[in-house]
Amino acid sequence: MTGDSITLTPLFALQKELDEEIAASHHVDYESTFSRRTLALLVELGEFANETRCFKYWSFKEPSPKEVILDEYADGLHFLLSLGIPLGVNEYTHHFHVREKDLTKAIIQVYEDVAKLHADYTVENYAKAFADYLNIIPLFDYSSEEVVEAYLKKLGTNHKRQQEHY
Repeated sequence: MTGDSITLTPLFALQKELDEEIAASHHVDYESTFSRRTLALLVELGEFANETRCFKYWSFKEPSPKEVILDEYADGLHFLLSLGIPLGVNEYTHHFHVREKDLTKAIIQVYEDVAKLHADYTVENYAKAFADYLNIIPLFDYSSEEVVEAYLKKLGTNHKRQQEHY
């Protein structure tokens, strides 16, 4: 992995624009969708895990291609950014500090963090969940730039989906 940090500050404004587009089209707001956004994050985390195949001890099949894994990771990133906006988080630089090197355990840690965030929606719990999610990146041979590019690509897809009444 290149670099020891990732800056996501510009992505918060982009995510807020998408969130506002969705809110206007679907007549929802952050408060009314909090639990659904949290569940969506957990589902996306499961889809990410499924593509990595990290937990499939019974299978010889290889993980999905890098682009597919990055796409699923970007989906989770969308919901994490979205969950930070109502808390007033609009800038974030993360310095990687991998505590858990086993991918399965790292993903389970994020599930636990997100459950705690849902029960106690605070900046502190958000920061922990976000940090643990981002600390998954160094477990792959992916750069911070590739993660941001994957997010931006999916952002375009998500705007297009809203225009097409997905």
